[in-house]
Amino acid sequence: MAVTDADQVRNDAVETALGKLDLDTKTRLLAGQDMWSLPAVPEIGLKSLVFSDGPIGVRGVRWTADDPSIALPSPTALAAAWDPELARRAGRLLAQEARRKGVHVLLAPTVNLHRSPLGGRHFECYSEDPYLTGAVGSGYVNGVQDGGVGTTVKHFVGNDAETERFTVDSVIAPRPLRELYLAPFEAIVANAHPWGIMTAYNRVNGVFMSENTHLVNEVLRAEWGFDGANVSDWMAARSTTGDILGGLDVVMPGPVSVYGAPLAEAVRSGEVPESAVDDAVRNVLRLAARVGILEGAPAVVGEAPAPVDGQALARELAARGFVLVRNEAVSGEGPVLPLDASAGRTVALIGAAARDARVLGGGSATVFPERIVSPLDGLTEALPDGTLTFAVGADPSDELTPADKGFELRAICRDASGAVLGTGSLPTGQLQWIGDDLPEGVTYETMASIEVVGTFVPRESGEHAFGTRGLGAFSLAVGGEVRWHGVQQMGNEADPFEAFFGAPNERARLTLTEGEAVEVSLTYQVPDVTALPLKAIMFSFLHLGPQRSADELIAEAVEAARAADTAVVVVATTERVESEGFDRKDLTLPGRQDDLVRAVAAVNPNTVVVVNAGSPVELPWREEVAAVLLTWFPGQEGGAALADVLLGEAEPGGRLPTTWPAEFADAPVTEVTPTEGRLEYTEGLFIGYRAYEKHGIAPAFPFGHGLGYTDWAYESLEVTPTRATVRVTNTGTRPGRETVQVYLAPVADTVERPASWLAGFASVTAGPGESVEVEIALPERAFEIWDEPAHSWQRIGGGYEVRAGRSHGDTRLTAALDL
Repeated sequence: MAVTDADQVRNDAVETALGKLDLDTKTRLLAGQDMWSLPAVPEIGLKSLVFSDGPIGVRGVRWTADDPSIALPSPTALAAAWDPELARRAGRLLAQEARRKGVHVLLAPTVNLHRSPLGGRHFECYSEDPYLTGAVGSGYVNGVQDGGVGTTVKHFVGNDAETERFTVDSVIAPRPLRELYLAPFEAIVANAHPWGIMTAYNRVNGVFMSENTHLVNEVLRAEWGFDGANVSDWMAARSTTGDILGGLDVVMPGPVSVYGAPLAEAVRSGEVPESAVDDAVRNVLRLAARVGILEGAPAVVGEAPAPVDGQALARELAARGFVLVRNEAVSGEGPVLPLDASAGRTVALIGAAARDARVLGGGSATVFPERIVSPLDGLTEALPDGTLTFAVGADPSDELTPADKGFELRAICRDASGAVLGTGSLPTGQLQWIGDDLPEGVTYETMASIEVVGTFVPRESGEHAFGTRGLGAFSLAVGGEVRWHGVQQMGNEADPFEAFFGAPNERARLTLTEGEAVEVSLTYQVPDVTALPLKAIMFSFLHLGPQRSADELIAEAVEAARAADTAVVVVATTERVESEGFDRKDLTLPGRQDDLVRAVAAVNPNTVVVVNAGSPVELPWREEVAAVLLTWFPGQEGGAALADVLLGEAEPGGRLPTTWPAEFADAPVTEVTPTEGRLEYTEGLFIGYRAYEKHGIAPAFPFGHGLGYTDWAYESLEVTPTRATVRVTNTGTRPGRETVQVYLAPVADTVERPASWLAGFASVTAGPGESVEVEIALPERAFEIWDEPAHSWQRIGGGYEVRAGRSHGDTRLTAALDL
């Protein structure tokens, strides 16, 4: 990237500032002062640099609903739009949110690949394809940095599952490492010039990523030209000497750290050259200069871009990411979607997730939006009065979850004498205070207990269950009486996120009456965490409403469906299925949801199934229903976007960013559990659609698949070694958007490669009968492989078939290309 005059001024300011620092100050600057920030150094005009979690919203430095955040759709949904410019708009909104909250660097995007559908953070990544991931990730990073906020592209590299993620050794051969897992990072460095990278917890080929001098110093920096700051994943740094020599600039969090004083001592003892510290400080100061907190250095973005309407963009993003994978004609009429809401036609909305929507995935991606529009909310608003009914059907979960609907809670912190130190609000019964994220007036040193207290107004009469999740001593009271008192010990959880989001513990049951408020309280005895490297308090007050038999609930749903013109069934995963900290065990929908769909479809041919999941799930009934719409985790405006799409106000714009298997056994990678600490990537180059094609396995829905509300004819394809020109015509009756996809297939390969792979794509829009021509670049890398003996990229000549079409499984045109 060419150095501009402003770059030179920033570089000069960085060198001037660096020259004023002594060793102790330099090493202190490389270590977090708390959970989310680096220390200020007033003597050089440096303010404190603040990080915050993403990627679908900017939480800020406190995990609280007091300062709500826009919640955008999950990264799988953003990737499903196949539109880097849309991702850039999302990034600009997140930059706006970051600036509002005083955040300088967003801990996003996650560009690890969908190696296996079992990956617990599959929803937080983009795609199984490195090219699509790199394109969408570049758009996202460019958008955030358009707003003057830094990014840390993560997790570099090989963090493609959650099991033993802190220690696993991801064993990846050179070609798949380069051609698949490093490729999105390389593309983003080249196309978006990110200001930060986050290194992963895991090892790659025996070396922890925080110490991996080959991949960080030689590949990321020397080969690719990355000049940003390399930040550790939280608590990933283990070795003072290994980390600084391995190219790690910043160790988070603090104040306990392997940098700071231990790093200064390592320099003084001769273990580390001071020049290595200077290099790291230079990178941190450059990041500070870019975001505008270093005196004498102009920020890259001085004036914030034009304001973005967060709710409107969240709604648009959701609809653009919805993937309509099936839409059949019923009884000789047109396809069931979009719905005809005229003439009083009735809709039966079915599913617990239709009422209590899951709009985001669990773990560090969690934010608290100001509002959530559920499918029930969205369709109630959009449909005429009297035309919508609702039935729960089969609840996806029969486990206790954090107290939410009907609860009004707050947290009261007390010292050992019982005196109140401070209070904090709680949006749910889930308390998660990390680092200095404590109510005003409260410290870890003085806090002895926390009481989650408030009222609960039941939505239903019957037997309600209450419980806890977390480690330590609890006392649970409901209705003014202590119902349980005891201590929860550590189980087999190896990951703190698994302990926090894992199995709930039921503690009490009692019968309550709908609408009658009852007092609730959960008191937690705070352990001494002051000596821990990461000070944190995490526990949950849990609840489960009255449980009716699944057979009874399904029977009610069937009657509702029988009486309606159309049945819309919302099925979903739960936080115990998809979250950070653990991987999935299978791809089945939890509970009796498959039975529910089949029962409804048996009585109503106009059955539409909405799949509220961030990752692939098995849909064994998919050919028994009229339509299947994948909405991922759709963000806070998901219900409004769903109404737009179902009623035809918006077209479902998504295409699959990852292949959906017909059943779990068909997935190319079905094992994510390490053996003796090692996870062997034995499939090599063959993940996702590459593997399905190699093994001749037909998926439920192929990579790139998605239907709109109009039809398209692919009319011509012309190719050169650098581009493909495709002409398409909208042959339907509605305006629409088409994602034109181009794949390369070698005619006679001399090396092992996939049978075909994505080389480029573009979106086009056209009205009925309108034709449009689009040029799609064929990047040079699409024709190259990594030659490990030569340690370089090698262009593979010969004949190629260039294929253009609607998905990997539906290519419409071919053209020959000889290199």
